[in-house]
Amino acid sequence: MPSLESLRCFLAAARLLNFRAASRSVSLTPTAFSQRIRQLEEQLGAPLFLRTTRSVRLSREGQALIPVAERCIAAAEDCARVVKGDASSAPIEFTIGTRHELGLSWLLPAYDSISKAFPYLALQLHFGSGPDLMFRVASLQADCAVTSARNSDARLDAIPIHREDYVFVGAPKLLTKTPCASVKDLARHVLLDTDSNLSLFRYLQDVLDVPEGVRFARTVRLGTIEAIRRRALLGAGVAVLPVYLVAGDLKAKKLQRLLPRVTPLHDYFRLVFRRDSPRREVFEALAKQLSTLPLR
Repeated sequence: MPSLESLRCFLAAARLLNFRAASRSVSLTPTAFSQRIRQLEEQLGAPLFLRTTRSVRLSREGQALIPVAERCIAAAEDCARVVKGDASSAPIEFTIGTRHELGLSWLLPAYDSISKAFPYLALQLHFGSGPDLMFRVASLQADCAVTSARNSDARLDAIPIHREDYVFVGAPKLLTKTPCASVKDLARHVLLDTDSNLSLFRYLQDVLDVPEGVRFARTVRLGTIEAIRRRALLGAGVAVLPVYLVAGDLKAKKLQRLLPRVTPLHDYFRLVFRRDSPRREVFEALAKQLSTLPLR
């Protein structure tokens, strides 16, 4: 493993692009400084600098290492502050991932109450899609994530927080022009969904008794459920959406339930985190708090 001192030397050289000046900034002789850089390159198995007799510049590997090295140094400094007994001045940076619409309508309004319940955490939010959230938690770029995305990564664990119900909807103006009284009528409609896997429509498709499969005129992928909701409100297609997201639209009759005799499957929002994380107690307490906050 690279030593912190070697990483300090690397960052000095990356900042100054002059080994002699960098060696002075860390109080080493030029020879000792160059040796540390060589050892670091040997440990990592890649050249960090491209050196000639006249210039020094970063390699692609060196450029990629800069932000990681900076985080390592910052983490070491945090360790020193905590061990010295001043933990209150060094709160633990804690990143929660969530999808855009849920984060804005639910998690962001609860930000202050969560921060108050966990004063030792410096709460950060990351907004992304389901696969992105899973990847960030697995790769330690986020501590945990709130998502209903299905997990196939053995490194991850999850705690259920809220049940998520779904409804199949379309705009009244669309349905007046193109009625939808049965599954066969779907062939005249455009399906709005997040991705090519039809991640939302599968909640309905799995309960429909249609041997030959459900057919639509075409499918439009929009990436996020808020984008789907907005297009559905415009009458651009039909979609399966979370009940909490469109409850107001249904009440205001801006959207209408389709195939009302068929109830889509439900899912759960879960707090996802790494199985090997030492913060399980924090995740359990956080999941308990989040479960008391109604979806909106």
